[in-house]
Amino acid sequence: MELCTLPYDHPDAVKLIAELQQVFVVRYGDEDVTPVDPAQFAAPAGHFVVGYLDGGPVACGGWRAHDEALDSLRPGDAEIKRMYVVDALRGRGLSRLVLTALEDAARAVGRRRMVLETGDRQPEAIGLYTRSGYTRIDNFGVYRDHPNSLCFAKEL
Repeated sequence: MELCTLPYDHPDAVKLIAELQQVFVVRYGDEDVTPVDPAQFAAPAGHFVVGYLDGGPVACGGWRAHDEALDSLRPGDAEIKRMYVVDALRGRGLSRLVLTALEDAARAVGRRRMVLETGDRQPEAIGLYTRSGYTRIDNFGVYRDHPNSLCFAKEL
């Protein structure tokens, strides 16, 4: 898979993010309502990648910087958002490639910790993150009090 750094609002990213939102609708009954501004994923305070196989977009993910303490967030954190691999290619290690690229990009610009929010109906994501060294932290953001929300962090 070839990973390309692209804007969050690039057409291929938009397509994949729309597919991911439909996964949320199926699993939780609604889209992710976390406020997201495409500008948050622009360097140096953010990063977004799209993965391509045979010329087609098949995976994506990004991070955005946090520089103020809020809930369990700390200055220097990078929050992962919109990690996704198309259904037909799951289980082939593509999400790990995206995750590693995001961690490397965050580390390269001085981010100290990766954080993320996922849901209890996403066992594939939970497995990926825990196998990759992420541990549970107190919930943060719009889902801080949501019973299905799970937040994780990993020191970089």
